[in-house]
Amino acid sequence: MSNALLEDLRWRGLVAQCTDEVGLAARLEAGPVSVYAGFDPTAASLHVGNLIPLIALARFQRAGHRGVALVGGATGLIGDPSGKGAERLLQTPDEVAVRTKAIQTQLASVVNSAAGLRQGLEITRQAGSLAGDFTLEGVIHQGARVVNNLDWTADVSMLDFLRDVGKHFSVNAMIHRDSVKSRLDRDGEGISFTEFSYMLLQAHDFLRLAEREGCELQIGGSDQWGNMCSGVDLIRRKLDRQAFALTFPLLTTHDGQKFGKSVKGAVWLDAAQTSVWDFYQFWLNADDQDVIRLLKLFTFVSRPEIEEYAVEVETAPQRRLAQRRLAFEMTKLIHGEDAAGRAVAAARVLFEKAEPAMLSATAWEDLLRSVPNLKLSALSDAPALAALLVAVGLEVSNSRALDSIRAGGVSINNVKVSDSRLVLSEAHLLQGRYALIRKGKKHFAIVAVG
Repeated sequence: MSNALLEDLRWRGLVAQCTDEVGLAARLEAGPVSVYAGFDPTAASLHVGNLIPLIALARFQRAGHRGVALVGGATGLIGDPSGKGAERLLQTPDEVAVRTKAIQTQLASVVNSAAGLRQGLEITRQAGSLAGDFTLEGVIHQGARVVNNLDWTADVSMLDFLRDVGKHFSVNAMIHRDSVKSRLDRDGEGISFTEFSYMLLQAHDFLRLAEREGCELQIGGSDQWGNMCSGVDLIRRKLDRQAFALTFPLLTTHDGQKFGKSVKGAVWLDAAQTSVWDFYQFWLNADDQDVIRLLKLFTFVSRPEIEEYAVEVETAPQRRLAQRRLAFEMTKLIHGEDAAGRAVAAARVLFEKAEPAMLSATAWEDLLRSVPNLKLSALSDAPALAALLVAVGLEVSNSRALDSIRAGGVSINNVKVSDSRLVLSEAHLLQGRYALIRKGKKHFAIVAVG
């Protein structure tokens, strides 16, 4: 690969397979290319596992190319067999429609914000990844198109689809695709014709996007390789054009665990499903063995900076500078710079004992969704300190609470207290409502009044 963008993708670990590396490099050097990635609406929100193709689209946009994000309003009704050991439960059309709308909004927000960040564009420019002389304004206004494959699938009859698309596919070839073969090899499992047909639908999407949007490249996870190659072949047969497919490795942690899970389950991009604080913490808690790879894959931090962080991880891992940068960049990308700043401030208060008064009301509300808490209707409802520790879950009994207070291990707003009979007053309330109760270094809770 001689193209600067492709070389950067390779360095970042974002290239698993490509139908024609030499041809794709030449095509990217020749001028802007339309590239697409697809996302089925299997839930009401995208999750962090969807971020690699999303951010990859933005990388292409930053290099002067055109991104197209496809939402599978049609394919979501069928179910993708890739990576699945059993048949999916079919979603209702209404479920798919609601989820499609929500994901369309997320796609437009994430891809275009990532592609339009001035700082990130300048970093890309300095790294030599921009193909040609593209202006900042040109890239910012080159927003990704978000399309729904139901728009060109809903009115196609079964007979027309079988004649126009199905005739170009060999069943012998289809059953040897990994997504199908893995299911056929399972005794007693098999695969329905419904999911077997998914490959044809995805190939049809690529064909229609080639016609409608001029798409020449599809990107996606390596589990989609067979489906993507089918689309490349269909475009060659139907349009007599060359198209390309590029896949990313499927992402796992250093110990082989599926990426994107936390103790609370999947990490969603929707703040209503995964709070800003939990989202920030997910990235902040990245293992030392994973963090540099995650910086490469998910952020637009430059190569020299990442190499500096790699040295830091080896020489001073306790500082966790790479994790802090990763968490900030990802939270800024998904939730905005203000939200990322609030998360950083909250982390300083909770883990570095910075002054809690620095937190805004919004920051406190972010924390309330994730941190153990006690909500009181009025200040007069607050019990004395020992009972308060029990009420917020920091102690199991009054006697244990008294022991902790006497030992000097309890604080309010990071100020130690020794009076077990102390009752919260207006002076303790920050932003007129919040108080941080701490036991020891690692255990804390929030009291919210009103």
